[in-house]
Amino acid sequence: MAKVFWTDYRTSYKENIADKLRRLLENSDFVDIDFKKKYVAIKMHFGELGNMAFLRPNYAKVVADMVKERGGRPFLVDCNTLYPGSRKNALDHLSCAAENGFSFASTGCHVVIGDGLKGTDEIEVAVKGDYVNLAKIGRAVMDADIIISLNHFKCHESTGIGGAIKNLGMGCGSRAGKMEMHNSGKLKLMKIYVYPVQTVTEPAAVMRYLFHVKKHGLTQKNALGAADVSVFVR
Repeated sequence: MAKVFWTDYRTSYKENIADKLRRLLENSDFVDIDFKKKYVAIKMHFGELGNMAFLRPNYAKVVADMVKERGGRPFLVDCNTLYPGSRKNALDHLSCAAENGFSFASTGCHVVIGDGLKGTDEIEVAVKGDYVNLAKIGRAVMDADIIISLNHFKCHESTGIGGAIKNLGMGCGSRAGKMEMHNSGKLKLMKIYVYPVQTVTEPAAVMRYLFHVKKHGLTQKNALGAADVSVFVR
């Protein structure tokens, strides 16, 4: 079982947060890795524009500096997103990374988009999975000699939590690879019940609605009042 190292946000005039991260790495197995002359992919995500839920470039610089001190050649990497946004192609992705503070000046290493301009630069990797047998991985990720996952902990509506496994498993997939992984689960629509929203806004109607939901074992798919109709799937 892997060792887990913890630190907190307590600092002093002698040691800031970046210093504590360095000390944590120096006390871990990180120092035993042979980085010399090796390409080291530091896998992270650079945050969507307007989103503050990503690790700051300061953390990436600590890791990159320690890799370089040991003779390695680090670079920050992520693959394009499947959904539309500010990271769906390499040009927008690089601009997004720069606007969120990720640059050679701030991190000491370059930013590389792992699956290329349009998310099509990929390598198929054989895996023994229940849903995917050939994982489509960004070529730059596969070309690296060493991969370091630099990720934050977050909640996820499907898996409960997202962390290192999602950062690598989903994050290293090309756009086509992400599509295959997201496509593994499909909804089966049995019957649709349509209710005009105005009929369930009064107390009596709400009680009738709740009784009907309980009686037929329905699952609400759209919040009441969110659209012209609410759709329920058995």
